[in-house]
Amino acid sequence: MILSDIEILKLIEKRRIILEPFDRQHLGTNSYDVHLGKYLALYTDEILDARRHNPIQTFEIPPEGYVLEPQRLYLGVTAEYTETHDHVPFLEGKSSVGRLGIDIHATAGKGDVGFCNHWTLEISVSQKVRIYAGMPIGQLIFFKVEGEIENYYNKKQNAKYNERNDKPVESMMWKNKF
Repeated sequence: MILSDIEILKLIEKRRIILEPFDRQHLGTNSYDVHLGKYLALYTDEILDARRHNPIQTFEIPPEGYVLEPQRLYLGVTAEYTETHDHVPFLEGKSSVGRLGIDIHATAGKGDVGFCNHWTLEISVSQKVRIYAGMPIGQLIFFKVEGEIENYYNKKQNAKYNERNDKPVESMMWKNKF
């Protein structure tokens, strides 16, 4: 079940969902609009290796915007910090963003209960497009979880993305054993 705006507000009041900064104007019927943070990152190596740490170069989006190029993977970040303690957050791109040919995530649209951080975005574009820090980029929807939770993300020993960070975070796949 997807939470309605009234349910989202109730859970924000109870601090079971945390959105910082929160602005009621960004609350939709059953979602909350999130915005592009001021940082982007690019991998520095031409070939990425799943078994190794792949370094990134992080930079600030200038006030005049930044032109994204096709066939590049950009890591972005939401301006909003989020926490969920009883609900599964899903992040989807806004339709206006999609109509510009921007995809905001390759595979990681679902968060976990206990995820407490800014969202790293895996951004790709179908043609050149200029983006700006602070622009609406996506919307969070929240699903109710049925049953008790044993393994909250923020309490897992092997959680790779627990350190609070307002900059994009590169893949930590290399920390897995395979």
